[in-house]
Amino acid sequence: MTTSACDADVHAIAFDLDGTLVDSAPDIGHALNSALHESGLQGFALDRVHAWIGDGPDPLIARALAALGQGEAPSALRATLRAAFDRATLAAPLTHGTVFEGIDALLQQLQPNWPMVVVTNKPTALARAVLDAAGLLPRLAAVYGADAPALRKPAPAMLQQAAQQLGVAPQQLLMVGDSVADMGAAAAAGAPAVWAGWGYGLLHALPTAPRWRIDRPDQLLPILGA
Repeated sequence: MTTSACDADVHAIAFDLDGTLVDSAPDIGHALNSALHESGLQGFALDRVHAWIGDGPDPLIARALAALGQGEAPSALRATLRAAFDRATLAAPLTHGTVFEGIDALLQQLQPNWPMVVVTNKPTALARAVLDAAGLLPRLAAVYGADAPALRKPAPAMLQQAAQQLGVAPQQLLMVGDSVADMGAAAAAGAPAVWAGWGYGLLHALPTAPRWRIDRPDQLLPILGA
């Protein structure tokens, strides 16, 4: 754990969603399997799905199809699976998963002093549904979802947009996430970043070690000098 005081001038915080704020893997797995079963395809155990999470539903579906030997599946099937995945997610945004322990208390403590947003590769409508079910949506200034492939992290676009709309420089927007994509997006945007060690990502997968790493949500506070 690295929790030395942050020498960046942090004015706002961007959180990843899946694997950072919420343990939503069970719900993602449920939505994926529901979509696959509707199309007469085999589902997957959660431990298999876990490794596919982080890039949004379309890459998730593509990985599932590849695992089924259908990597060249037609676009019509992919669209059908995506529509079914979205329906299943909206019907049960966080029925099987949960908010990570300590997250609600952290956001409550941060809210008076740091505007907070979510920057996620989940599409905005699905992300807002999950955050609403989690009871976290009222604590956030905005939700930025990857509604087009070009927006997906590690592209910096969503962080840059968030910084602009919050009225801060990218260097003043702290990214907190659990994936290579989160760290890559922060680096591309010129934003500082904190690795959330309780999430789904693998620390050894990073090309370079993160400057700040925490193992519990409350460990973000000393990094911010709070």
